[in-house]
Amino acid sequence: MSAPASTVEDAIQAALATVNDPEIRRPITELDMVRSAVIGTDGVVRVELLLTVAGCPLKDKLRADITAAVAAVPGVTGVQIEFGVMSPEQRQSLQAKLRGGTATAEPVIPFAQPGSRTRVYAVASGKGGVGKSSVTVNLAAALAARGLSVGVVDADIYGHSVPRMLGADGLPTRVEDMIMPPQAHGVKVISIGMFTAGNAAVVWRGPMLHRALQQFLADVYWGDLDVLLLDLPPGTGDVAISLAQLLPNSEILVVTTPQAAAAEVAERAGAIALQTHQRVVGVIENMSWLELPDGSRMEIFGSGGGQTVAESLSRTIGAQVPLLGQIPLDTRVREAGDAGDPIVLAAPESPAAAALGQVADRLAVRRESLLGKPLGLKPAGR
Repeated sequence: MSAPASTVEDAIQAALATVNDPEIRRPITELDMVRSAVIGTDGVVRVELLLTVAGCPLKDKLRADITAAVAAVPGVTGVQIEFGVMSPEQRQSLQAKLRGGTATAEPVIPFAQPGSRTRVYAVASGKGGVGKSSVTVNLAAALAARGLSVGVVDADIYGHSVPRMLGADGLPTRVEDMIMPPQAHGVKVISIGMFTAGNAAVVWRGPMLHRALQQFLADVYWGDLDVLLLDLPPGTGDVAISLAQLLPNSEILVVTTPQAAAAEVAERAGAIALQTHQRVVGVIENMSWLELPDGSRMEIFGSGGGQTVAESLSRTIGAQVPLLGQIPLDTRVREAGDAGDPIVLAAPESPAAAALGQVADRLAVRRESLLGKPLGLKPAGR
């Protein structure tokens, strides 16, 4: 005896509710993308789905996920999907739903709000060539592999390299004036390289840099992140200053090599926290040594730079700045980055991946919000 139609239809709706939009990562039913889902007398379910934009790059993914979910419902013999496109009004409604307010509201930076529980780490270095982007990408992948919701802003506008190193070859999708970031290895990522043609150079001055960073933080739909990493350009220029203004609660991770010259410059990058009132969460020493076949270590760039920077910043800032980790040299780090497959995922057993994983463990802490929590304060007696 077959189940009542209403029961089957309820089961179909329940199945559709298990399918998430690949970009927004929320159920398609919750996003009002399912216009209709009807089962015929032949057992074939005909689903009409509204895409956010025409030519959605993840259309095939949606088709496969919906087919698999609905086909598993008892009584269903087949699934047919017809795709439509949301009207401007429907997209505005979706935008308002995602922002939790009105579609016409001025975009705000969610990570700068008092109730934000997202830890924001700005990965900084005094000079280029110390592997800052490589560290950022691997930390992001390691944190995501630990079950955290992670985002990366490639804030190195002139030297953007994060998308390639993370394997994020997709392009952002626009819903009205909201941007859906592509994802790779469970990490959401946005970069100016996704908006320029080919390998074109970006020639901008301070105000344009500030506006670009502001848009990356406010106009991109990040969802509820545990951790946001920003790959900053080297030095203490416009982007570092803009970041302090836009995200005053962000914390600085300083990357250096053991070389004395690099360490001296890295100290200046960390010391900017005195002027911006940001916290320096720690120092990461990259390219610390090369492990030789006989088990010995070759210190190609010298030794002690990371510890020197940590101790100097501790004295300058007046608060403990730890050396979070030392990452050994490994050609697989470069190879994995070129292939878009971070070493923490491609070769997790390697010494470099293990060291990066230990740093990720120390950073994998979500900030607790004080919103709604009683502080136990009582008025003083007169």
